[in-house]
Amino acid sequence: MDSIYQKADDFVFKLFKEQLPSTFLYHNYNHTLRVVKSTKEIIEASEIAPKTQELLLLAAWFHDTGYVKSIKNHEEACTSFVSAFMQQHGYTESDITQVKQCIFATKLTHEPKNLMESIIKDADTSHFSKPYFLELTEFLREELSLHKLCEFTTPEWLEENIKMFTQQHRYYTDYAARNWKEGKDKNLLLLLEKKKKEDNKLAKEKTKAALKAQYKNTTPERSIQTLYRTTLRNHIKLSDIADTKANILLSINAIIISFALGNIVPKLDAPSNRHLMIPTFILICFSVASIVLSVMSTRPNVTNGEFTEEQLKNNKINILFFGNFYKMPFEQYASAMDKLIKNKDNIYNALTKDLYLLGVVLNRKYKLLRWTYTIFMTGILISVFSYILAFWLI
Repeated sequence: MDSIYQKADDFVFKLFKEQLPSTFLYHNYNHTLRVVKSTKEIIEASEIAPKTQELLLLAAWFHDTGYVKSIKNHEEACTSFVSAFMQQHGYTESDITQVKQCIFATKLTHEPKNLMESIIKDADTSHFSKPYFLELTEFLREELSLHKLCEFTTPEWLEENIKMFTQQHRYYTDYAARNWKEGKDKNLLLLLEKKKKEDNKLAKEKTKAALKAQYKNTTPERSIQTLYRTTLRNHIKLSDIADTKANILLSINAIIISFALGNIVPKLDAPSNRHLMIPTFILICFSVASIVLSVMSTRPNVTNGEFTEEQLKNNKINILFFGNFYKMPFEQYASAMDKLIKNKDNIYNALTKDLYLLGVVLNRKYKLLRWTYTIFMTGILISVFSYILAFWLI
């Protein structure tokens, strides 16, 4: 008898190895081994004739061979493999029919009609009671996805398993009911716990999304925030550029004046150098004018540092600029800020006024810088021309 089981094992192993796609993560040779092992376990605890035992184990070996031909109605596809195998080894048509009936009994919706069908059906679902059930059920979920039969989210798959455990499945043999029911109940508790965690996670995500939507509705729109942020950054950058240009001009003209006073002016009293007096004077005058304008472009305006309630009420003061409040008591300034932030329109008005006043300051800086560059360039040209003319007239 052991030889027929070995032959069945070899046949199924070779069939799955050569013809079963690798996408069958659950219904494969390992699953067949589990069903055969569980069938033996029930048989050993039951009083069953040797011939019946043999037919049951053959059914266990061949019950999923139909997957190499078809996924749906694979039980019917098994019949050609098991019939050919059993005929080759001298089994009667009655034996073949009994094995086929056992294979058909593994259908999910089939209700067993006798002990043989009850044993094979319980063996096929014995993993419901095993510690590795959660791992196996994920393999089944992935297999269904790979074959594009069903797509389940984690909560949906947990719900399907819970429904299977509580509404669709039960053990039919006395042995399975006594020995596997407890393990099945433990796995059901694990499924319920995971379902609860997923529900809590989903509820948190919904709450977070609702709060995010509420926050979005009660705060300035992102585009408005970006507008003010970008404009303010550009204003500050332009102000830094203006200050840098003014500092460059200051440095250059200071060097020119230092060079002129230290090297040229002391030599002008000599009769041979008197023709350089006017060009040097022109160079120094234009350099001084450039320095004055550069200082004016970077010099901050001094404000009184105070504002009145009337100015605040009429929105005539920008309390975001330090020069308008640095002399104010903290309590008065804090009260003004509190009134500002309680009204979104007031915030927009304050930001707009701040940007406008920054623009006014930038306009003054760049206008003075333009005059500074013009005077500096004119002075350099006139000075050079004057030196050339002075040397030419000697």
